[in-house]
Amino acid sequence: MMSSQITIIRSKRRKKTIQTKYDEGRLWIYLPFGMSPKDERKWITRMIQRHEQWKKKQTLEESNRWLIQRAQDLNKKYFEGRLNFTIKFVMNQHTRYGSCTSLDGSIRISERIKTMPTWVQYYVIIHELAHLIYPNHSKKFWEKVNQYKYAERAKGYLIAMGAQKEEEAQPKK
Repeated sequence: MMSSQITIIRSKRRKKTIQTKYDEGRLWIYLPFGMSPKDERKWITRMIQRHEQWKKKQTLEESNRWLIQRAQDLNKKYFEGRLNFTIKFVMNQHTRYGSCTSLDGSIRISERIKTMPTWVQYYVIIHELAHLIYPNHSKKFWEKVNQYKYAERAKGYLIAMGAQKEEEAQPKK
């Protein structure tokens, strides 16, 4: 469940409040001294879950900052910086690696790409950015995406991973 060490401190001065602190890989949980063992277990579990959610949120925010910066860099390089969009990692995309709503400029990238090579990550970002201009897989869409020098390699990688149907990865004739 948790990689941190946990220390429970029961305080006689503490009457009702429960508090946590996190420092150097250790989670400190402060409980009132007279709390029942059943309530202690409930609160310890709850506080560990809250801490895990906080850590996940911090990691996601850091990842989103990286993603936003990469997308802006790629926007400048491949789209002359003219695209307006929001982009973020999401945890609920299990059958695709990215999606784009061109009407409002929102792009969602599956967090699964975090484990892929950088050149594949860039391809997925460019692919979704291109949908802001071409909301389909038209010839013009593929001409834009294929400006990325590792596009073919990335398509092959995603096909091998089973992420992309071969017909989606190829330009329409």
